[in-house]
Amino acid sequence: MARHAVHLAGTALMLTAVLGGCSDGGAPTAGEVSLNLATRPAPIGASAGGAAFGVVSTPETYIDTDGNTLVISAVQLVLREIELERTDAPPGCDPVAVEDDDCDEDLEFGPVLVDLPLGAAGAERSFSVPMEPGEFDELELKVHRASAGDSEDAAFLAAHPEFDGVSVRVAGTYNGGAFTFDTDLDVELEFDLDPPLAVSETSSSDVTLLVDVATWFRVESGLLIDPESANTGGDNESVVEENIKNSLEAFEDEDRDGSAD
Repeated sequence: MARHAVHLAGTALMLTAVLGGCSDGGAPTAGEVSLNLATRPAPIGASAGGAAFGVVSTPETYIDTDGNTLVISAVQLVLREIELERTDAPPGCDPVAVEDDDCDEDLEFGPVLVDLPLGAAGAERSFSVPMEPGEFDELELKVHRASAGDSEDAAFLAAHPEFDGVSVRVAGTYNGGAFTFDTDLDVELEFDLDPPLAVSETSSSDVTLLVDVATWFRVESGLLIDPESANTGGDNESVVEENIKNSLEAFEDEDRDGSAD
């Protein structure tokens, strides 16, 4: 199958925050939060911090003890409802009287297509948004299966019709043969931020989503599997879906080295 081009490589993606519905009615003084992406941390002592914005990728190669060779050239995720949960409710917000998430701040409601940085250690910024100052102790997001039947996905699918019914796409080669892996995985994930992320009106803050792609196409023994065997209906579909869910973590990462501060 043909290799899919990286969607956001080298591009600055600036998104407007949908500030929570619990403000005091005035114009809030905003800080800034950046969401970073990483596939592996930088070595200890190495300079950290990737591209200012956008994702630059080069193929990554994995070889198992049986000599199977997997080359991953592009990984794309559809994310939706990316938000931070407050530890301190803003003025006028009564978490008892409103929906649980009405006191949270949306980084991006989505869906949004992100490309993972391959071939580089450390984190690269994907986008930044203004954010009301406060403390946040949880990052929530959804790995989202876009659907033509969902009105909130309409604009996304108009721009990316090839992602109808797809939440994750991987392109590369396995033992020399080209593959494309697609999944319709649809799952909400929550990540504790400990200590809480502090956002002030005078500084920016960074949160990194680390995705260990190296674990996706492996069985428990560590041997690689053909990614196409994990496509819908394949023998390894559930194995890879579980690997994907277990491969994500999030944390504060002010130096963008791909490790928790």
